[in-house]
Amino acid sequence: MTKYPKSPKEMTKGMMYFPRMIDKIRMHGCGELPKEYHENFGAPRTADTVCCNFLRVDHRDLCERVKQGGSDEEIMEWCFEKGRPLNESDLLVWNGFVSKLGWRDFASPLLEEGKQRNKISDSTDIQTISDLIDFEEGRLK
Repeated sequence: MTKYPKSPKEMTKGMMYFPRMIDKIRMHGCGELPKEYHENFGAPRTADTVCCNFLRVDHRDLCERVKQGGSDEEIMEWCFEKGRPLNESDLLVWNGFVSKLGWRDFASPLLEEGKQRNKISDSTDIQTISDLIDFEEGRLK
């Protein structure tokens, strides 16, 4: 059975998606990240890279920090020190962005491709990239 990273809807210190990104880095480091994730790992215009840009940290530097160990919270504190701390408004903006990714935006074509690939084009339950990821990874039925 394939092991997948955490849901994009999980949070660390009020920030959605961060636990998934850290989980993917950990899984990649020990060879457990599913092959279908390798092509986009750290690639431009992916949620991981956008998240790093939002935090003002480089994905490669974050990978090195994750290799050193620590909890998601400790790694997030490192991001705040190396990049920038986030306030309530920052979290509101980020969580609004990542929770709606694919809904009437630049990622909408990716969402539609994914729905077609999974033969769920008519599904009204899958409205965002996060929904699609949770569906593909077996968290939504």
